[in-house]
Amino acid sequence: MNPWTIYNHGRTIGSVSTEGGLILSDEENHGARITLKRSKRFVSVSLNIYGWMEHTRFFNNDADAMREYRAMKPAAITVLEIIDTEEVSDIKIWEAISDFVRRFP
Repeated sequence: MNPWTIYNHGRTIGSVSTEGGLILSDEENHGARITLKRSKRFVSVSLNIYGWMEHTRFFNNDADAMREYRAMKPAAITVLEIIDTEEVSDIKIWEAISDFVRRFP
């Protein structure tokens, strides 16, 4: 099962982001959004875990960015599962976020 769905019915694909990048892929699930964008100088992947973090990575080519885009999605689900755990401490959540950022610098 894929918990990710196309963001805003695909209306953002092909549009220009606020930072000036062309949106190539844009997906969301119940607690996060991941976006792949290409600008003149680089390709970026941004992950927003709603209410917790915004993390953007930069790449020199589409292939590397797409590979990492795909790898980041299941790792983000792991963080979201910890966030959604009943009575989990903020420390455990921040540890999971820190692990994610270390894995995807």
